[in-house]
Amino acid sequence: MSLSERLMKLRKAANLSQEEVADRLEVSRQTVSKWETGQSSPDLDKVLPLCKLYNVTPDELLHNGGMEESGELFIDTEQRKQYAEDRERDKKRLFGVLGGSLLYVVGVAFIMIAIPVMHWNPVVSVAIMLLLFAIATVIIIYSALTYRKIKEPRELTKEEKLGKQVSAVLSAVCLAVYLFVSFMTGAWHITWLIWIINLVLDEIAKLVIDIALSKENSNE
Repeated sequence: MSLSERLMKLRKAANLSQEEVADRLEVSRQTVSKWETGQSSPDLDKVLPLCKLYNVTPDELLHNGGMEESGELFIDTEQRKQYAEDRERDKKRLFGVLGGSLLYVVGVAFIMIAIPVMHWNPVVSVAIMLLLFAIATVIIIYSALTYRKIKEPRELTKEEKLGKQVSAVLSAVCLAVYLFVSFMTGAWHITWLIWIINLVLDEIAKLVIDIALSKENSNE
């Protein structure tokens, strides 16, 4: 029996839902769901709380009282190293995205001040703003590509499949609206905001999907 199967079996034996487990461990329900579907494993600091919650020993939780092959143990040196590398990669990617986003804000603030307040040449001001946007875009893309996680191929969950479909539809609609509005108004320096709206709508859609499917997952 794998770790994910044991976690699900122990939760059901304790007559707890994924939401209840998540509340007691101070994690999200999605995290508990990923543990039980084998998409991820509990962090080291969650092992003892899990043992206490399910009234089992660490040996029973991690490798079924020593009866399973050592290869199934997730709490080993290699995996700890992988966890550390993943977290460091996540930090660098986050800093890159935040840095790029900050440059976008600086660019917008600059154009709002440079022309009406400082009376700079509009052409020069717009050129500087576009340069800042270009640098921000390069930083975000570089961070996303360089520090992305390399995951093993696996079957997508229902939430992920539906999320990808919704994202594709939103992106197609966003592109159509962006091109139409841009060509009709010629305001290319402003219409890029449509893509930010697209990102926000995409995150909202994923949240709605997750909430809609959470009850179904918790009762599994």
